Amino acid sequence: MLCFFVINYFSSFAQDNYEIQVYPSETISKKNTMFELHSNMAFDGFHKSENNTVPTNTMQRETIEITHGLNDWFEIGFYLFNAIGDNKRTGFVGSHVRPRIKIPDSWHLPVGLSLGGEFGYQNKSYFADDLTLEIRGIIDKKLKKWYWALNAAFDKSLSGINKNKEFEFAPSIKCSYNINKIIALGFEYYNSAGFITHFYPYEQQQHLLFAAIDLDWSPKWEFNAGYGLGITSATENKIFKVILGYRIDR
Repeated sequence: MLCFFVINYFSSFAQDNYEIQVYPSETISKKNTMFELHSNMAFDGFHKSENNTVPTNTMQRETIEITHGLNDWFEIGFYLFNAIGDNKRTGFVGSHVRPRIKIPDSWHLPVGLSLGGEFGYQNKSYFADDLTLEIRGIIDKKLKKWYWALNAAFDKSLSGINKNKEFEFAPSIKCSYNINKIIALGFEYYNSAGFITHFYPYEQQQHLLFAAIDLDWSPKWEFNAGYGLGITSATENKIFKVILGYRIDR
């Protein structure tokens, strides 16, 4: 099951709206390739430029993600980020590469565990930091019709205005319930708290609450749509998102 999230860009590199997925612990199966399109728009985004980046209000964000399973516990993903907007805001935003490993099923742990790293480049017209690193720990569990997941992400700028700052902490959680074999309804909560040694004041943190639906009508297809509201003034508001994925078994 895919879980989705949005964390907006306020004052540092750690938040972005282009890849809007909270990861499950499961990796793509060996020799399988997943193609995904992430689409989202903040109908009440940022109206002013922050750190010489373009405003995000009503800007459409489109991300192409390709993930390939190399074996039963290791996958690698690639991203292409794009923006569509008026006032010369349309353009190529950047690209990331993301390797991820999981604890093998043969260990028979009571929860799913995996660890990923993400290295990326971003155009400075859209991000104040052009090179970034993310380390993400993932834990999840399915209990009959219930599913929950916790992601703990730690983000670091390698080049840009935040390159001399420490890691930032951006946790996210999801809980969903399968009302039948196809439809799962749930909520997600996302937070970007600040640096690991000192958090931002509350109003400068990002707090986003999402209502979402996941559809699972075929092993080859994945679909999610949701609507999110920002809780603080530092958070983009009224965000609609869709992700559509198709798996190829080679």
